[in-house]
Amino acid sequence: MSRKHNENASDRRLRVDYMTRTERVRAAVMGEEVDRVPVCFWHHFQPEGSGRAMAEATLRFFDEEYDLDIAKLMPDIPYPFPRKSIASIDDWRLFEPIDPIRSRFFRERVEAIAVLREALGFETPIIVTLFSPLAEAMYAAQSREQFLNHAQEHPILIHEVLATIADNLAMHIREMINAGADGVFFALQGCTTTIMSEQQYREFGRPYDLIALRGGSGGWLNVLHIHGEKDLMFDQVLDYPVQVLSWSDRIAGPSLREARVRTSKCLMGGWNEFGALHKGPVEQIAAEARDAIAQTGGRKFILANGCSVPDDTDPRWLEAARSIVDDLPVS
Repeated sequence: MSRKHNENASDRRLRVDYMTRTERVRAAVMGEEVDRVPVCFWHHFQPEGSGRAMAEATLRFFDEEYDLDIAKLMPDIPYPFPRKSIASIDDWRLFEPIDPIRSRFFRERVEAIAVLREALGFETPIIVTLFSPLAEAMYAAQSREQFLNHAQEHPILIHEVLATIADNLAMHIREMINAGADGVFFALQGCTTTIMSEQQYREFGRPYDLIALRGGSGGWLNVLHIHGEKDLMFDQVLDYPVQVLSWSDRIAGPSLREARVRTSKCLMGGWNEFGALHKGPVEQIAAEARDAIAQTGGRKFILANGCSVPDDTDPRWLEAARSIVDDLPVS
């Protein structure tokens, strides 16, 4: 990012904004008046397991380069269980309660929060991306099909595994909020009928989502991300104890307008992560943003990508997206 760009961003903040980032996001969550719509977008950083490196990448991207309203720690420091490592049904018994002091992975996440909070103070909200218990279990399996087969053939064991993961995550979420995070970005996998039936999700997804989310009771900015490209079980999760809903509204639906009549929670979205935000043009980035404001009325709304933009996205499109926000109407 050029020095000229950073100077322009600083001048823009002095001219346009009268709220801190935290004040702006809190107001949006509560449905109160904002000086401008809050904005956030993200991609992955791949810090190779270092909490300090993760914090530095997060600070650079969200604060220094793009002046975004939320600092979002990405899930690039993974849950401490090897991906695609389940070879037989007995391997599921390797999931155990995690000691947060002894787990390097959990400690690195907490360290990243501490580094960010020290650098940002309390004028910028910090959230941490975590995958749901079901998502972590499916990542551990060789395939989704293997997980679903094991769940059908050995449901008691799989329920025990999911309960263990959920308890671990609840403890970890509570620890991260105590360390200074304002909430979690809790990403659901499998909450779509392209992967499993609604009955299966009610059995193997929902109960453990809710156990894990108990850890977030002390946070004011818990975001539920419903991942998928189509056929989301959107209505099944509207009562989850979170303040914000995130999903790929431009790709998977429902639209922001449709969601607004189905829930009073703050909505987060508006940009197609694989569309203009990734490959331009500027006019289309602006058009999607204005349309999102029109759909939501600009209240209880955070302008964002539906999911991670590709890591190779040209920064000029992200710069344009951030600059556009200053000229958007507010209600």
